[in-house]
Amino acid sequence: MEFRDYYKIIGVARDAGADEIRKAYRKLARKYHPDVSKEPDADERMKEINEAYAVLSDTEKRAAYDQLGSGYQPGQEFRPPPGWDSGFEFSGAGASAGEAADFSDFFAELFGRMNGGGQHFRQAGGGFRSHGEDHHAKVMLDLEDAFHGATRQVGLRVPKLDAEGRVVLESRTLNVRIPKGVREGQFIRLAGQGSPGMGGGPAGDLLLEIHFKPHGRFRVDGRDLHLSLPVTPWEAALGAVVPVRLPDSSLKVRIPEGSQSGRQLRVRGKGIPGNTPGDLLIDIQVVMPPADTPKARELYETMARELAFDPREELGA
Repeated sequence: MEFRDYYKIIGVARDAGADEIRKAYRKLARKYHPDVSKEPDADERMKEINEAYAVLSDTEKRAAYDQLGSGYQPGQEFRPPPGWDSGFEFSGAGASAGEAADFSDFFAELFGRMNGGGQHFRQAGGGFRSHGEDHHAKVMLDLEDAFHGATRQVGLRVPKLDAEGRVVLESRTLNVRIPKGVREGQFIRLAGQGSPGMGGGPAGDLLLEIHFKPHGRFRVDGRDLHLSLPVTPWEAALGAVVPVRLPDSSLKVRIPEGSQSGRQLRVRGKGIPGNTPGDLLIDIQVVMPPADTPKARELYETMARELAFDPREELGA
């Protein structure tokens, strides 16, 4: 996926105001609109321009895009960094399905998963009451929080336009109770923490989408945990019982005799807790000790002489 510099496409500086962006877009639209343009690449250029304007003219999308920084070049291979959009509080104005389908993979990756919301109206006493918009935010938690539960202080940034049409961020902090067993992608609803209602209508809610920070040892898949477990050659060959430390406890795992690198062991019920807890999946990784001492070299030379073993036999080598 290639990085797209929306500011360069529109031809404005990163600190341009809303009016400047709008004027630049209109100028480009007059030049490249396929109905009037004689440029050979007018159709593709107009798609790029429309995509860039869809982001830069939207306060929330622009704030999220700016979070990526300016260190990327157009056309550079790009993958969003983990948690790049965490801590941003958005209203219901996400990317529509049509936008995500019509625009580039880059746009779809950044904005296609933003959650849509909306206002709900009902007539009351001759007037209208409006339920406030729900807000959404992605938050990054430690994996350990899913095992113990916790109360975390979550800082959120709300993008707004200043008087000159530039994006500014307002901050707020909430104390959030994280339930034990929370899983990746789950939403925690905070009632009344969204946009205020109109005409006496209730405020919207704040939906926190839970994601886990990258962990040094475990990879999360639903409620399952994946762990790469280093073992010695003799543990793999002869079998062994080795200790494994989990986020909330420890256990001993039996390595079957004759195990090879890549063999997977499943320990049921030792993943993320829940009504049906996940499993722990252990990928065995046989690690060879270095031949960096005379004694170690002697042992390897003895094995080379006395063990009739050819790992390439099946390849016909």
